[in-house]
Amino acid sequence: MSAEQLVHAFPRPRRPPVDAGWVRAETDRVLADFLREQAERASDRCLPTLVAVITDFLDGGKRLRPIFCHWGWVAGGGAPGASAVLHAGAGLELFHTFALIHDDVMDCSALRRGKPTVHEVLATRFRDDTDAEAAHRFGMNAAILLGDLCLAWADDLLQSVAAERGRSPRVQPLLHEMRTEVMVGQYLDLGGEHTDSPLDRSWRAIGCKTAGYTVEKPLQLGAALAGADEDLLSWCSAYGRPLGEAFQLRDDLLGAFGDVAVTGKPALDDFRDGKQTVLMGLTWERATPRQREVIRRRHGDPHLDEEGAGELRTVIRETGAEASVRRLINDRAAEASLLLARPDLPDAAAEALAGLVGQVTRRTR
Repeated sequence: MSAEQLVHAFPRPRRPPVDAGWVRAETDRVLADFLREQAERASDRCLPTLVAVITDFLDGGKRLRPIFCHWGWVAGGGAPGASAVLHAGAGLELFHTFALIHDDVMDCSALRRGKPTVHEVLATRFRDDTDAEAAHRFGMNAAILLGDLCLAWADDLLQSVAAERGRSPRVQPLLHEMRTEVMVGQYLDLGGEHTDSPLDRSWRAIGCKTAGYTVEKPLQLGAALAGADEDLLSWCSAYGRPLGEAFQLRDDLLGAFGDVAVTGKPALDDFRDGKQTVLMGLTWERATPRQREVIRRRHGDPHLDEEGAGELRTVIRETGAEASVRRLINDRAAEASLLLARPDLPDAAAEALAGLVGQVTRRTR
């Protein structure tokens, strides 16, 4: 049998299609390899245990940022499924992990993705040989360090990929802007600026904290790594910003009306923390004096129960704020979708990004 006949008789296995599920699985593989390497070359025997905590926390994530990074890469002319963009996506997921760990510390959240948050896990392990207050303090402090570690490792991955491809001058400003925006957005989300318009602050927090690093910057980073020009990077921003805003607005709705069994996060946390979301900002602006009194009593009450939350939900609906946020989500989804008609956008990228519009705006967790 000739060589040509052998090839036809025993064809090579076909590579599975590159879609969101494939990117998610490959990102998980890269992350597992990277974290295993960090544990194996640890400078102290405490590190493998901490790597295990990070690994457990990563389980169950949606991997949206690596997925957007991948399709930004394809939009910029990169080959689907390339190793470089998968490693960049893993770096973005570690950056997201840093942000989540610190966010949970600041919010004192007990659950994330249906499991105990990192500071709760660390506190529980420490509680075996000390009192509860000391354990809680240790868990919070150690989680901050673990978040910092994820940030450093994210930078290692992203910087190394950019350097290998000779794209550091294009990628570095995007990374700098992403990191800075997330810190500013978190500060605004904490209510760190006095303002007569909480709604304005909420919109600015969305723009910095979520819209940028969830959709826009991952797209731009993928495109920049592939060698895209400034025009395509601007297009990534025009598509990514409204979709990122829609993502956070959907999150606001899930925080107020979501089912903890589906979202994996406590249903009353946003209400108990008095979180100043766009949803609550619109509610306050439209509320009657009687409704504002309900908001004053219930929003920010650390002991809020389901009955009190029900009163808040009633006010949100009565003012029309819930319906308005749903319209805002639809409007931003439509704005992003219209941009997918760009003539030079590869078909694979356009199709994937169209599907992501629906995934982001109709998600249940």
